[in-house]
Amino acid sequence: MPALTATTRFFQRGTTKVYFLPTIAAVNLTPTRPEITAGTDLSAEIADLAGWAVGVDMIDVPDLGSRFTAQINGSIKPEQSSITFYGDVGGADARTNLPVDQAGFIVFMDGGDVPTKKLDAYPVKVASHSKLRTLTNAFQITISFSITKVPGENLTIPA
Repeated sequence: MPALTATTRFFQRGTTKVYFLPTIAAVNLTPTRPEITAGTDLSAEIADLAGWAVGVDMIDVPDLGSRFTAQINGSIKPEQSSITFYGDVGGADARTNLPVDQAGFIVFMDGGDVPTKKLDAYPVKVASHSKLRTLTNAFQITISFSITKVPGENLTIPA
């Protein structure tokens, strides 16, 4: 049996790029370079990420012939997803670019914005802004997103 190809491991901070794009025309959600250029690079203001994965519900399928309960794949659904941004004392932060109900696409380029590498594109709608108040950290805002359609995963970044 062949072994997996050896990976080039990397640290995401300083490498991964995250963009908000207002539009992606392609059905498979691969953005064009002009669509990426028209987007907003969110990377430098991101404090944390949560979700941004698609999973499947498993359905139990027991039968009378066995004590073993097998499973089959069920509904495919996204995890609850959010991005935590640093807040600005005057309010000039991610809330300006990502108001509640804004629709668009969150695009993750894990290996950086490098043509021929891979990206994931999530069709989204901004669901809420939650302010994180603490006495020990910088002011932050968590923006929650509804993932509205099947994301495009492992797509090639255009030149």
